[in-house]
Amino acid sequence: MEDKDRPHKGGGSRYLYEPFQSGVEAAPLLKLEALERVQAERWTALDYRLGQIETRLERLDRRVWLTIFGVAAAVLKETVTGVFLP
Repeated sequence: MEDKDRPHKGGGSRYLYEPFQSGVEAAPLLKLEALERVQAERWTALDYRLGQIETRLERLDRRVWLTIFGVAAAVLKETVTGVFLP
């Protein structure tokens, strides 16, 4: 190794100046870390979308029950007016 390649001109092991894992050895770890970050983002997006779906289902549930009670009230009104006002 030439002097210009070393960041420090003193002697010693090359591991003092370079990481223990070279690019080839670290590639699987870097790929795994990237996949884990992508998976975490996907879970976050999925959780967000499921929250939106749950909110919409609750609103739909309220509308359905309001419709059912409205129809029941209309039927009851017609029944009561039919009995008392022939």
